[in-house]
Amino acid sequence: MELGTFSISLAVKDLKASRQFYEKFGFKAFAGDPSKNWLILKNGDHVIGLFQGMFDKNILTFNPGWDSNAQKLPAFTDVRELQRQLKAQGVQLATEADESTTGPASLIAVDPDGNQILLDQHV
Repeated sequence: MELGTFSISLAVKDLKASRQFYEKFGFKAFAGDPSKNWLILKNGDHVIGLFQGMFDKNILTFNPGWDSNAQKLPAFTDVRELQRQLKAQGVQLATEADESTTGPASLIAVDPDGNQILLDQHV
């Protein structure tokens, strides 16, 4: 099962302080909008999303259809197909992609310890 590029989405209390902290580890702003309380930072192929006030817990994020530079892949498994595969294996989903649509969609699963896994397709 190919899930797309991976990042961790961190629920932060102070976007500026978090950005400064991760910059000390070599991360640099890659995308986002600080005026809207979110930034995406990169260090090589490693990606961290910083989100202030958007959600309560950290989230494991996968982006079907994107490479690590947020560029569309020529071929990928659509999030709706991934959803069908997960459901066939008995995975309970907290939110589901609308299977009657195409293009951008997402789903959320929660692991046995309460960690959220977001499959967020932007293409």
